[in-house]
Amino acid sequence: MTQRGRRQGGRPQPRRQSPAAATGGSAPPARTPVDVHDPDGIRLQKLLAAAGVGSRRVCEELITAGRVSVDGHVVRELGVRIDPVRQSVHVDGSRVQLDESRVYLAFNKPLGVVSTMNDELGRPCIGDYVAKRNERLFHVGRLDADTNGLILLTNDGELAHRLQHPSYGVLKTYVATVPGPVARDVGRTLRAGVAIDDKTVAVDHFRLVDSAPGRALVELSLHEGSKHVVRRLLESVGHPVETLTRTDVGPIKLGQLGSGKVRPLNSREIGQLYTAAGL
Repeated sequence: MTQRGRRQGGRPQPRRQSPAAATGGSAPPARTPVDVHDPDGIRLQKLLAAAGVGSRRVCEELITAGRVSVDGHVVRELGVRIDPVRQSVHVDGSRVQLDESRVYLAFNKPLGVVSTMNDELGRPCIGDYVAKRNERLFHVGRLDADTNGLILLTNDGELAHRLQHPSYGVLKTYVATVPGPVARDVGRTLRAGVAIDDKTVAVDHFRLVDSAPGRALVELSLHEGSKHVVRRLLESVGHPVETLTRTDVGPIKLGQLGSGKVRPLNSREIGQLYTAAGL
């Protein structure tokens, strides 16, 4: 044992590492590049342009600037080809849907229409409004027959699941007509949460939009999606719903879309939905 090892009661002392050695030198080792190129695929800039990101030249500039990633890896080479079905692409952190078989629609459900694609009882249903489309679509969530407003339709199962599941925290916003006046503490009570079916349900946002003698218009947002939850929340604080409209699902707004009308989402909206769903 060396003289140094005999110090401190004869126990050998650990050899001290230099800061450079502790961190692997003056700089961390470079990450091994990942080859995302698929020789049987389609050129990345062509796919981005077709998805509405920009012109072919703009998409090439995005790639060379390092603003495009494929499967989580930044791509700067213009010759890269990818499989738009198998691989995921993000521009500035927002996902771009390149699979042309995917469909994303906004639908303004009218009153009296049930939230099913087919109805055994012959009632008006969502499927009646997209019957001419070839894709097998399904609705993201439900609205009661006596609630109108925004419903998303898609054939993208993973995204639909995340948009509906409360654990992903995607907000849905509603505007309701209720008996007035609305006391100032109603919003505080709803944000704190009320008991519904042995669990506490809270809104994420509440505000008074307008009021008139005996009636008020309120807006509330929540990520809970259980049956009749908005009506039950408002009734629990003494304001039973007279009319109810869903105006937003995550970043998608109903806007000026007419009752019973369907419109495709644009590439920016689709990217926002993916971001909201953590994809």
